[in-house]
Amino acid sequence: MDLNDMKIGTIILWEKQPVMIIWSNRMRTAQRKPVMQTKMRNVITGKVYEYSFKFGESIEEADVVREKANFLYTDNDGTHFMNPETFETVDIPKEVTLEQEKFLKEGMAVSILRFNDKPVSIELPIKIELKVTEAPPDTKGNSGGNVTKPVTLETGLVVNAPMFIKEGDVIRIDSRDGQYVERAN
Repeated sequence: MDLNDMKIGTIILWEKQPVMIIWSNRMRTAQRKPVMQTKMRNVITGKVYEYSFKFGESIEEADVVREKANFLYTDNDGTHFMNPETFETVDIPKEVTLEQEKFLKEGMAVSILRFNDKPVSIELPIKIELKVTEAPPDTKGNSGGNVTKPVTLETGLVVNAPMFIKEGDVIRIDSRDGQYVERAN
């Protein structure tokens, strides 16, 4: 694989572990050979690394398979999903999905990443629609500028949303950073 192919979302094998490129920047300075600065997240452990690849360095694409699945439930044993075509249940340890649980709702479609035929991680859709279950009333006089208020969503996640969002609204959240994007309905 060539350094120019290393785009955000690409999964490569680095130190015998599958890592996803989450940020990259091609850098060239005078008198030096160009390098590709990257931030990578280990898809198994979630740990983030920074590394600068030199041009000519060999990079191997990881043999990772994406499989469609629907979220079922979470318990002490882990997070449970079902393949909608084969109806096979896939269990992933809770430590792996802990950061993503706040976005999961029953029946949600996700992608399960398999490395060496073992489920190691999940990929969420970038935009997720969740219902607002608690929202403080908007107060008069708070309309100037970009004023927000904390709202609680059906999964228990609390995000800052504009003052006009009220209980019962469905809003879109960016699963990469947990930020409000827009009202869905």
